[in-house]
Amino acid sequence: MESGESDFKHAAVVGCGLIGAGWAAQMLMHGLIVTACDLVMEPDALLASVRARLIEAGTPEKEADTLMERFHCQRDLETAVANVQWVQESIIEDVDRKREVISRIDAATAPDVIIATSTSSLKIVDMQVGSKHPERFLAGHPFLPVTLIPLVEVMGGPDTSAETIEKAMAFYARIGKAPIHVLKEIAGLVGNRLQAAVQREAFYMLSEGVASAADIDKALSEGLGPRWAATGAIISFALAGGDKGIRGAFSQFAPVLRTFWKELGDPKVTPELEQEIIAACDAMLEDTPAEEWMDRRWKVVRAAQKAKLN
Repeated sequence: MESGESDFKHAAVVGCGLIGAGWAAQMLMHGLIVTACDLVMEPDALLASVRARLIEAGTPEKEADTLMERFHCQRDLETAVANVQWVQESIIEDVDRKREVISRIDAATAPDVIIATSTSSLKIVDMQVGSKHPERFLAGHPFLPVTLIPLVEVMGGPDTSAETIEKAMAFYARIGKAPIHVLKEIAGLVGNRLQAAVQREAFYMLSEGVASAADIDKALSEGLGPRWAATGAIISFALAGGDKGIRGAFSQFAPVLRTFWKELGDPKVTPELEQEIIAACDAMLEDTPAEEWMDRRWKVVRAAQKAKLN
């Protein structure tokens, strides 16, 4: 590969549901020309979805209209990817369907065009099978909404080159994302596994009657959440050690951690537990509608990101 990160000027987004439309909007906001291909969605609906993602990200309407001048729809996949420097594939999570689409992209693009899939659940090696240029293929998994949550998880397969990883990390940073390199393939990657671990313990405590669902959520939103949003879990632990840092934290808290880890719950997702969680959520949503929760969440996310930039 000879093209550098600065050469990424025109990208294709293949599959334009919420994730694909979010990718398109993110790229438009950072100066790229974007060609989108969706084999199901009508062009008018696709245009409206991408514009809605721009507005969702806080783009004024007139500016959104200007950005959309660099957005193009193309129903033919091969034509959509023919003259781009980056392809972001975001179709449904079906390995056979993805393999078919990626094979077509592989055949229709120059060898130095990076092909990224938005998956977090499928194995990269399964999608590299039969590829002419498997070295330029990787995962670039975002979190929704793509335009508001900066994280993107970058992971290669066994045949992905180090150069491809390096260029992908640079590309995602260039379009305003916060990329991390997942060094070892693991189901769910990093973010989803951290989320699952916290949710498992939250569901366990609810099932054991430790606290109400509202109070368990409050422990996160009013406690761990703000702290971890700034530093993450590992640095937060190190800071708890004060002047002695991580060594002091282990010296002081290791016995407590060992006790907690032995006692962490492993709830079984039974119909009874599902109904208990559903009832608890329904009760909370009676007091505060889902739309209000969503608005509150994105206001906090925007404020947190703004604070990090200052």
